[in-house]
Amino acid sequence: MTTNLLTRILSNPACASEMEAPQWTAILTVARAEQLAGTLAQRLAGLPVPARVAAVLADAQGSAEQGRRAALWEAEMVRRALAPLGVPVVLLKGTAYVAAGLAAGRGRSIGDCDILVPREALAPVEAALLAAGWEWVKPDAYDDAYYRQWMHELPPLIHRERDRMIDVHHTILPPTARPTPDADALIADAVPLENGLSVLAPMDMIVHAAAHLFADGDLAGGLRNLWDIHCLIGEFGTGGLHERAAHHQLGGAVARAVRLAEALYGSKGTAGLGAVDRLYMRRLLARDGWGRETRQGVRFGFYVRSHALRMPPAMLARHLWIKWRRRGAPASG
Repeated sequence: MTTNLLTRILSNPACASEMEAPQWTAILTVARAEQLAGTLAQRLAGLPVPARVAAVLADAQGSAEQGRRAALWEAEMVRRALAPLGVPVVLLKGTAYVAAGLAAGRGRSIGDCDILVPREALAPVEAALLAAGWEWVKPDAYDDAYYRQWMHELPPLIHRERDRMIDVHHTILPPTARPTPDADALIADAVPLENGLSVLAPMDMIVHAAAHLFADGDLAGGLRNLWDIHCLIGEFGTGGLHERAAHHQLGGAVARAVRLAEALYGSKGTAGLGAVDRLYMRRLLARDGWGRETRQGVRFGFYVRSHALRMPPAMLARHLWIKWRRRGAPASG
């Protein structure tokens, strides 16, 4: 269980002094594979570690800091592009964590800039971003129509000069998914920042992180997402979380997120987990001591599950058939 070394040291950095050289190899390679190297560097800052490990962590910390500045600058560019519209713009995920100065943002790897806007504002938001230099990433007509009709976001855009992606959401799960989160409430209760942008309210942040992990995707990047949830709960607690999760029809996903975050990063361990929770753990920890993917059967099962959650069987079959015909193999939409 080499991946457990990473979760153990993230939750208890003091145990770094107990690690041997082969264990450091596993910790660093898994951290890189799970996009947790910057977080690990933050957690171990100031603690004695072998010189070669310290050098790797210093690089990771530098990259994370550069990523933090780039994410904040991209959010500012988005703000400038959309300010004339006068519509609410809510930052999501990693950009939101660093913009709000939250513990979940310390050292976090940040990829795309994710924002949430009212669905009725999608057309002017899209036009404003295109005018400000963003371009389509999905030139294919089927992909474009798929996003616009069935997904909870516009087709992704990338800025032609800064090479940064933006995902424009109008809710947090595909309309074809069984839960129907209250997107209006997410926006209405968002917390304004000083610059005119907003972030989700604390409990909505946890609900969104859980929805992204357990009600939509195939658990790729799950260790990082659970670390986010662990940090958010540590910072905000869980008062009102159950009620908010129920309001968004995501009680099951949030409850599982709380259990697994506690099992991986808390003090209770795995003793209270059921059989289904343990299957999720097998998927989350599916890497070897070199950070390579393992348990391909479990991974494939969760890949199929992620698509089944997104759309009814007939629609899923048609979607995968079209993807297979064009590319020779199934792929995510």
